[in-house]
Amino acid sequence: FGQKYPNQIVEVGIAEQNLVGVAAGLASAGKKAFAVSPACFLTARALEQIKNDVAYSDNPVKLVGISAGVSYGALGTTHHSLHDFAVLRAINNITIVVPADNFETEQAVRLAANLKQPIYLRFGKKSVPFLSEENQTFEFGKGRVIREGTDLTIIANGETVQHAWQAAEVLEQQHGITTKVISMHTIKPLDTELLDDLAKAGKPIITVEEHMVNGGLGEACASYLFQQGARNPFHIMGIPDEYTVTGSQNDIFKHYGISCDGIVAKAVLVLKN
Repeated sequence: FGQKYPNQIVEVGIAEQNLVGVAAGLASAGKKAFAVSPACFLTARALEQIKNDVAYSDNPVKLVGISAGVSYGALGTTHHSLHDFAVLRAINNITIVVPADNFETEQAVRLAANLKQPIYLRFGKKSVPFLSEENQTFEFGKGRVIREGTDLTIIANGETVQHAWQAAEVLEQQHGITTKVISMHTIKPLDTELLDDLAKAGKPIITVEEHMVNGGLGEACASYLFQQGARNPFHIMGIPDEYTVTGSQNDIFKHYGISCDGIVAKAVLVLKN
């Protein structure tokens, strides 16, 4: 099923169920096993193996979902992974990380290589800009503030962080609104300390994600905040509970309002109410 090279890397070109099962076996034998496959298949076809062979068995497999979210665009709902946050959040003993740019990606892969617990790394498909030179810190479970602001906060992850950052620029230049932008790259464990600080500030919070609005970043943040008694105005932006429209990733982002323009419009509306 694969070929073993002198550097001890094993490549496995088989179905996702077997891919994850083999990776779990390699990890249990002391190897640093990365199981890489399109996110839509990895977290659906191999969900039982992720749950039992990886998480329940505590094998430190690095599950890597590529071309995630709606990266496959016009291939449609069958090839979109808008469920992966939700299903993996419901599984004990797995870290969920969604890097936003090359800096976060490099740091996440380096940390994951030495992590002693299971982890899911979720990557998109297109090139993304380097977001910030000001905050060069990265730690699993700690949100990264990439832009400061005092009027409202946008929490995003993955490729939506770029759109949130652009929206913050437009909001300040055209509306005089200063926006804190957070790359919440780790969904599980969530940075509850940062969320507590946002709650104390009392300003509106908007979450943006390339995922179904059910069970993702927004619901994770809302669940924690409101169980703590937070009273911040709170809005979740993502893909609604429907089969996605057909089009490119950019087309889908614009249709559902998670592009720069859509985020700007939502922020202005939130602050007016």
